[in-house]
Amino acid sequence: MSVSVAIIESGERDLALLARGAGLMAATHDFDTGLMAIERSGAVPDVLVVDLRKQDAFPSDLAAFKRRHARTGVVIVVASLDPRIMLDAMRAGVTEVVHEPLTSADLRAAIDRVVGHQTLPSEQGRVIGFNGAKGGVGTTTLAVNVAAALAAEPGATVLMADLHITGHGDAAVFLGVEPRFSIVDALENVHRLDRAFLNTLVVRAKSGIDVLASPERPSLRHPEGAELRGLLDRLASNYTYVVLDLPKTDLALIDAVEPVAVMSLVVNQELPTVRRAAQIGGLLRQRYGKDRVAAVVSRYDPRAEIGQEDIERVIGLPVWSVLPSDYRRAVAAANVGQPLVREGQSRLGSAIQLFARRVAGPTARAEVKKPVVKAAGRLGGIF
Repeated sequence: MSVSVAIIESGERDLALLARGAGLMAATHDFDTGLMAIERSGAVPDVLVVDLRKQDAFPSDLAAFKRRHARTGVVIVVASLDPRIMLDAMRAGVTEVVHEPLTSADLRAAIDRVVGHQTLPSEQGRVIGFNGAKGGVGTTTLAVNVAAALAAEPGATVLMADLHITGHGDAAVFLGVEPRFSIVDALENVHRLDRAFLNTLVVRAKSGIDVLASPERPSLRHPEGAELRGLLDRLASNYTYVVLDLPKTDLALIDAVEPVAVMSLVVNQELPTVRRAAQIGGLLRQRYGKDRVAAVVSRYDPRAEIGQEDIERVIGLPVWSVLPSDYRRAVAAANVGQPLVREGQSRLGSAIQLFARRVAGPTARAEVKKPVVKAAGRLGGIF
């Protein structure tokens, strides 16, 4: 695997020579202008080596660079292990530090460790996203129950990630857990999110699902797209399935969710919801392609004026599942933190289990029996 390396030099300017001695080809930049030059060029390296031997403090622009480019590993070179610089470096996401006396072998070993830490297994888990067209359509209920159904598969490991980063996510409540950490903590530590560290952030629900919860207090900083993609890569490398509960109001977040195998848009048969779903559906098709996006109709009523084919026509997505209404059972399950798919047979639980099997495989496709087609009624005027 070819690894790109850039060196930010200050002082002795010997790092480029050491890199060549270690068999590495590295681009070199001046300390004062190097980070800006790298970003302007658009050629962000896999590994950045920064010489801090002549610096009294950890540079704030390096911390900002690391936040914007979470996948770039950073090695700092210091004269000695100054506790202040070490603390700031750790907070910024630096994973490797080398100090004088410095050799080519030391530098090469540090870069190799960074590259090894970044390398993900070739076998990635399946990422499944859920987004509601409107509040109250049952998106979180469906997401946690699909996660619970997948967790019942022999040998499967499942992570439920609540991406309501600004707060007010309910996945942890629905699964009956009280987490100490949240999705924000994971985003802030993507650079060191190996399995051991991930285990300290998640909490295990009784249903066998690991949960990365929404923060108790809203986060003021919106994650960069690269940060979120880096996080999902890390999560998918550690779990068979990663289930995402996405906020309906954050369409920018939807654009950053990659790689996702299936994106499910949850709707019901109310006209305002269908109209909103038509807008979101267009964005999802454009972002992920028609083969990775489908709709789910919650609390389906076969006698309603708006039928399944009406919904498919208006929002431009296939309906992969229609879920019968069982509001009391769903609320009771949420109140005790126990997914209803684990409570024995019910029409709703069986429908969710069937849907979970469809999204679990790479060739999942809808084979839902079409209800009787009803007149489009007011839907006819949407387009």
